[in-house]
Amino acid sequence: MNHVEELNINCPYCTELISILVECLVSDQSYTEDCYVCCRPIELILKISQEGDIFFEARREND
Repeated sequence: MNHVEELNINCPYCTELISILVECLVSDQSYTEDCYVCCRPIELILKISQEGDIFFEARREND
C-alpha cells in the first residue's frame, strides 16, 4: 500500500472537484485544507481501515 493516496473531493463551498493527498500511515485524521479554487477552509475527517480503505468527510469549517 502507498503511504500517500490522492483523493478527489467536491469542495463543500464551491462544489468544484479538487484533489487532496492523504497520508495513509495514520488511521484517524482531522485537519483543515484550503480549497485551491475558492480558497475557503475545508475540514477533512478521515478514517483508514486496516485493509487500507479510506472513509472521509469534507465539510465547511464552521459546520
